[in-house]
Amino acid sequence: MKTVAIVSRKGGAGKTTLAVHLAVAASIKGKEVAIIDLDPQASAAGWGDSRTTETPAVVSAQAARLPKVLETAANAGADLAIIDTAPHSETAALAAIRAADLILIPCRPAILDLRAISDTIDLVNLAKKTATVVLNAVPPRGSLADEAVEAIASYGVTVAPIKVGQRAAFVHSLTTGLTAQEYEPEGKAAEEIQQLYKWMCKQLKM
Repeated sequence: MKTVAIVSRKGGAGKTTLAVHLAVAASIKGKEVAIIDLDPQASAAGWGDSRTTETPAVVSAQAARLPKVLETAANAGADLAIIDTAPHSETAALAAIRAADLILIPCRPAILDLRAISDTIDLVNLAKKTATVVLNAVPPRGSLADEAVEAIASYGVTVAPIKVGQRAAFVHSLTTGLTAQEYEPEGKAAEEIQQLYKWMCKQLKM
């Protein structure tokens, strides 16, 4: 089983959106997927409750229980576990980082978000791991994304080649317990997630 941690010390970066969309992308490809929701707000778990399908499985857990929950998922035949973390909990973020084969840091291309990723990168460095920043909610026009890539380079982390746009399909789909791929399969949001999922599979060699 491969494990992906989605971490950011800043709220509103898009952790849950990325977690559920990548999980559904894997499910569509026939993978057994578990989303582990470490956030006390339980946004991913709430999304899972509003779904009419049983996949992907969503489990609420505390950081201290993470190794056991991952072991249970692996024993149940999961191919992939995606950990959604709380923004302000260093304990949960560190636990997820330490357990992960791949660490993704979602970040909006705005100055406050770009400054805030340094806290998350510090935790990644503390755990002696590497992470990749995923630019999220990128406006369709303008040079913000390019400027963000330049700013992130100064932190010494890589940026994923696929940027996720600021698209209505992400918002509308989540409110109905769906993802963009299910809500608007031919849309740009679905295409971006598919590309990001392909890239993620390459990193995980799965």
